Amino acid sequence: MVTLDERPQLIDALSALRDRVAAVRLPLPLPDASRARQTRAELLAQLDDYLVPRLKDPDAPLLAVVGGSTGAGKSTLVNSLIGRRVSEAGVLRPTTRTPVLVCHPEDQHWFAGLRVLPQLTRVWLPQADEEHPVEEPAEANALRVETAATLPRGLALLDAPDIDSLVVENRLLAAELMCAADIWVMVTTASRYADAVPWHLLRTAKEYDATLVTVLDRVPHQIVGEVSRQFGALLERAGLGGVPRFTIPELPESTGGGSGLLPESAVAALRAWLAHRAEDPAARQQVVFRTASGVIDSLDTRLPELAGAVAAQYAAAVRLGTAVEKAYGGEGARVRKELGKGAVLAGDARARWRAYPRDSTADELLDALTESLAALLHCAVAAAEERIREAHRREPAAGALGNAPAGADREIAERIGLEARRWRRVLEELAEEEVRNVEKPAGSRAARAALPDAGTVAALLAASLLGGRRARPAGERLAELLGAQAALRLRDQGGDLVLTLVDRVLHAERDRRLAPLDALGVTPEPQAELIAALSVLQKEK
Repeated sequence: MVTLDERPQLIDALSALRDRVAAVRLPLPLPDASRARQTRAELLAQLDDYLVPRLKDPDAPLLAVVGGSTGAGKSTLVNSLIGRRVSEAGVLRPTTRTPVLVCHPEDQHWFAGLRVLPQLTRVWLPQADEEHPVEEPAEANALRVETAATLPRGLALLDAPDIDSLVVENRLLAAELMCAADIWVMVTTASRYADAVPWHLLRTAKEYDATLVTVLDRVPHQIVGEVSRQFGALLERAGLGGVPRFTIPELPESTGGGSGLLPESAVAALRAWLAHRAEDPAARQQVVFRTASGVIDSLDTRLPELAGAVAAQYAAAVRLGTAVEKAYGGEGARVRKELGKGAVLAGDARARWRAYPRDSTADELLDALTESLAALLHCAVAAAEERIREAHRREPAAGALGNAPAGADREIAERIGLEARRWRRVLEELAEEEVRNVEKPAGSRAARAALPDAGTVAALLAASLLGGRRARPAGERLAELLGAQAALRLRDQGGDLVLTLVDRVLHAERDRRLAPLDALGVTPEPQAELIAALSVLQKEK
């Protein structure tokens, strides 16, 4: 059990833990990712909006958040507890995005700043009356702060948006507001008390061991006893039999009739219960201690679960990346074998080689060999991509990487073609340099004209490198033109160029395939950091 006396060390541990939770990224669509993201959001909300502020300011007013599903009567209940209309009730309420916080005028300073709910902008409006009802501020992510002397000092009420609102932002905000509460006031109705929404909230409150109150609203007089017993039995079976329960009968005011305020007798018991928690030191300490310690104790389970989700994300990222690495690594090995067999000397390249030099020029042969080499690399990339798609079809997380855009194959072919043409130019430069280094013969102009042609040398070099055994005559002819030693040196340099081209093309396409995964930033460190931060916190409990 946590002790709240050692606040400085506890606050430091919680603040460090909060930073570790904030650093968690769960971008991959794994089966448990949605729940883990919700856990992360709830943890941040509880740490930022409740736990750290409460430990830093234990004397701050208790915050009772009134939550529930659409039409449960939350706004009418808050208005009635205050004694005037501070929150607009009615059928349009599900569209409202602005929560309303009401406190005693002398407690306003506690909520004017960003001590709790720091992400919500504070809005103050003139007090409403029956002739001039409250108008919702247009600004999103706002918190409207009202004051009412009818509330006891040390207590604030917050009317949250509907937890089942049609507007997603409202549902998320309502859940976050509940995480800021010292006291959860769950409101449901006689017709909806068995619905999933209120029970989800009740189970969550039990999980956190939060200070909880239930209000069964709009109960017809003739079935008050029966509905109350059934609701109590459900609470007992859920392990919530000790939760205080208040029942409000169905009244004209429940649907906005008259002043829109319930009679004093309908809310007196709940108001007295709340006031006692604010005004009695022992009762107040019990509320603060129970809710804060409940949240802290729940971290022992929730943080390892979050760390497990982080580990699952990293494992999935490793599997995705490994599939890419294996596919391109395998194709790289295959391309080298194909080059050794002379696979490039096929199709038009083979025809040009057979026709060379009588019916095909050196330039035409080099063109054909370059295009055939590019085609071999393009096929290798296509085969790697197919292997990756097959592996990723078995991996749910692959959805985060998206599909290849239209025209991707054409762009790949263009990139490979460009690299192949660059390779050709470098090969031609090697040939030219080697020709320049050939010992110049003395004597006549005719003798000097016998120097080998650089284009011929480049074509023969390419054929000898890419044609395998079928192009052995190219190497022999190269030795005749340059000498055996020069020809060998040139082939070694050219061979390195070919392998460099293969690696550059395949590595570039591999890296391009891995880039979306790398951009997600899924790393193993957050898991260890979460566990380490939890360990520090446990020492301070």
